[in-house]
Amino acid sequence: MDIVSTLGLSNFVVQFSRISLYPFFDMAHYTMSIMNLKNQPGAIDVAHDSPIACWFSGMLCCFGGAILASLLLGEPPIEPFTNNRNIIMASVIWYLIFYCPYDKFYKCCNFLPSKLFIAGMKEVTRARKIVAGVVDAHSRYRNGWLAVIAVGWAKGAGSGLISNFEQLVRGVWMPERNELLKMSYATKVTLIGAVLFTLQEMNHLPITRHNLIFLYTMFVVSTKVAMVLFNIHHSPFAPMEIALYHMAFSWQSSSSEEHFKTEASKKEELQGKQCPAPSGIPSEEMDMIKRRKTKKSE
Repeated sequence: MDIVSTLGLSNFVVQFSRISLYPFFDMAHYTMSIMNLKNQPGAIDVAHDSPIACWFSGMLCCFGGAILASLLLGEPPIEPFTNNRNIIMASVIWYLIFYCPYDKFYKCCNFLPSKLFIAGMKEVTRARKIVAGVVDAHSRYRNGWLAVIAVGWAKGAGSGLISNFEQLVRGVWMPERNELLKMSYATKVTLIGAVLFTLQEMNHLPITRHNLIFLYTMFVVSTKVAMVLFNIHHSPFAPMEIALYHMAFSWQSSSSEEHFKTEASKKEELQGKQCPAPSGIPSEEMDMIKRRKTKKSE
């Protein structure tokens, strides 16, 4: 598979896969993460009532992938906070988004052309983080498919996977919004990327790493930009997910529902046979008996 070379983009793709994320792509990642945090219900109140809790919540949104990947690999989860350069940059962006006078910085970043640019740059960092997690996990677990996929997934979508803990820092506890129960688009596309890069790393996908990085990045960037441009909130994978669900998982659910309905109807029939209604007593006498019982209870 050499679509890239046929288009004459081989050198560009190699250079693209080696481009440094610092400072511009990291800045876009921090900006978009903290903007999403500010849009959460009650986040602005927390920023005014407890700035420390808001700052820690913002750092979890920015470095959640590195923290979760460190936990999975048995490394100290505090290690991402040892990079003073990135912590200072994320803290400055957090302060400007929440406390800039007249909300100027947030409004500039939320302006549609700026937001499209920032969202696209953030997706570039997502692809590179997935690759970093997959390569790191594969160097430790050569044949551990699930371990490699899990670390790559955590590295690229860790902030979403630990969203319950991040909400708890802000005093919010909503277990029904668990990311595993209701996956967002970012979590789903990161899982797909982790599977693809794991297959490539284990030589089961006939494509080079830099070509896959380029193709996957172009896909997630174009999809995310289109979602922001047209204000799409649902996952673009929804039709495919529904079709797969009906093919793979709906058979047992439908048959079990019919089974439970038939069992319930049988139980009702048995109860009706075992406890028949009293016959031979006129309706007037039944009414009199009921009235006497109510008078006695009174």
